[in-house]
Amino acid sequence: MQVFGGGNRKRKEEIIEQVVLERYNQYYRLAYSYVRSEADACDIVQNGAYKALRNSGTLRCPEYAGTWVYRIMLNEIFNFLNQPQFESYEHLQEENGRAAEGRADHYRDVDLQNALNSLPAKEKAVIMMKYFEDKKLEEIAEILNENLSTVKSRLYRSMNKLRIKLSAE
Repeated sequence: MQVFGGGNRKRKEEIIEQVVLERYNQYYRLAYSYVRSEADACDIVQNGAYKALRNSGTLRCPEYAGTWVYRIMLNEIFNFLNQPQFESYEHLQEENGRAAEGRADHYRDVDLQNALNSLPAKEKAVIMMKYFEDKKLEEIAEILNENLSTVKSRLYRSMNKLRIKLSAE
């Protein structure tokens, strides 16, 4: 494990920039899965990328740059979700239009999305990373800065909540 000193800020910025560019779509999909708005997801990823580059000097180990940036993106998502939200008229119309469609697969998707959205942010994060981003539990624990056993129990608890929610609908 190589630790960079303060004199390698330029190199750290290059590493962070490379990670952000390579995984931009992944970060966007993650943000979109939480906020369900293209504009908001773009804003979240842009803010996260800016913060990652601005704070690249604090990156200690370049081999953990991906995890470090992912954690920044999750924090940006959680910060966004904790702000009071105002929905535009166009967004409400779009949501109503989607809900009015008659396809059964659409309703299953909407039901799953509603069930996921009903979970607390950290529980949703574990589900999203495990099943939509194909991350291993060890990676999730590292990203969330949690114990592996905590992540496992959170995943188990979240899956039970989803089963209950989906079977009731």
